[in-house]
Amino acid sequence: MSNPTSVGASPSEAPEELNPFLIAQRQADDAARYLPELDPGLIEFLKKPDRLLTIEFPITTSSGEVKNFIAYRAVHNRARGPGKGGIRYHPEVTADEVRALASWMTWKCAVVDVPFGGAKGGVICNPKELSDEDIRHLTRRFTAELGEAIGPYTDIPAPDVGTGPATMAILYDTYEMMHKGSNNLGVVTGKPVHIGGSLGRVEATGRGGLNVTQRALERGVLEGTKDLKGMTVVIQGFGNVGGVAATLFHEAGAKVIAVSDSGGGIHDRDGIDPAVAHEHKRETGSVSGLEGCEAVSGDELLTLECDILIPAALENQIRADNVDDIKTRLVVELANGPTTPDAAAELQRRQIVVLPDILANAGGVTVSYFEWVQNNENEQWDEQVVNEKLAEKMRRATDAVLQKHEEICGTLDQIRARRKALRRGEESIEPPDLRMAAFVVAVERVARVTLDRGIWP
Repeated sequence: MSNPTSVGASPSEAPEELNPFLIAQRQADDAARYLPELDPGLIEFLKKPDRLLTIEFPITTSSGEVKNFIAYRAVHNRARGPGKGGIRYHPEVTADEVRALASWMTWKCAVVDVPFGGAKGGVICNPKELSDEDIRHLTRRFTAELGEAIGPYTDIPAPDVGTGPATMAILYDTYEMMHKGSNNLGVVTGKPVHIGGSLGRVEATGRGGLNVTQRALERGVLEGTKDLKGMTVVIQGFGNVGGVAATLFHEAGAKVIAVSDSGGGIHDRDGIDPAVAHEHKRETGSVSGLEGCEAVSGDELLTLECDILIPAALENQIRADNVDDIKTRLVVELANGPTTPDAAAELQRRQIVVLPDILANAGGVTVSYFEWVQNNENEQWDEQVVNEKLAEKMRRATDAVLQKHEEICGTLDQIRARRKALRRGEESIEPPDLRMAAFVVAVERVARVTLDRGIWP
């Protein structure tokens, strides 16, 4: 998750931009080219966050030591509703990363058409080096410092890297202690089910990714393939997102052949049983060392030959310096920003289809929205109801992106004909990819609401 500005390049080559906020702005600019009716000043406004809070605070650790922390909370846009986005605890959190993630959340909410805007937060820390008591103190102090900057109808946090339901319970309790007399359950999502969390929330990002993949295959994004049966899958990341995805893709008939986590990776061409991998990780703390599997590094895992590659860890994993080694037919981005623009362009040139993050991993925020609705109405839906509503949302979002792609580029058959003409030298421009179509859908939806509401005052 480090954010260097470039990777190694020869002196004659321009270095690749890896700053996530600059990448996010570039993506919005690229989408704007397909929306010429929008005022350039409006596009400039939509690219940048409404605000970025920087907070510095101390806690007394369980060992009696005073430690100081730096934290951020960005709100990108609230034209369509309250800010919404996770809080991550990680040693490499940066202000630019938080701003980028907040903007991607705006576009993600717009693509799946939930009434939220984008937000994101992070604390620079290593949660693995902190005790449970330290995490509790850190979370309470961070929440208290945020104060009125968060709220059920203003800015709603959620879990992210390094946090989970237990952290959200502490955040909720702290906010509740400071705002007695109101229904405050909606201030945060991803809570434990017994404290107002939604059934199906833990699996939502992975399940939403499955829904998107299945719908895209049904719609013919891979020539000659209509479902997951027998397809080989490689997953980078085996946590709340990638671990769930492994189970769900396996249950849908795909064969998971490699997975990895922060402790290492494993590979077996004959297939890995996700249940066995989960049990091994519970016992040892990592999938690494699972009996019968070959050890692979995280970098090696990305280059394994497979039908579907699922980056489900951190941003900037598929880059200009490794994209030539990617050997897959379909990339399903369950992480945020895992593919750089330069790498995305090369994947498109090689006709590797990418289901972009602002579509593929939007299941999490969709069920977060369901949780918020349930909290506000003092209800709890059955898990089957949640999953059915999620599947419908993800299908509609996938259809909207594919429809926009067709409007921009033509039908899939026409796109394939254009690529053949490109190879013959009869055309010179590669047609835009699905990421471009998703961003056009998102920017158009946010811009429409902004213009209908008017520029205040």
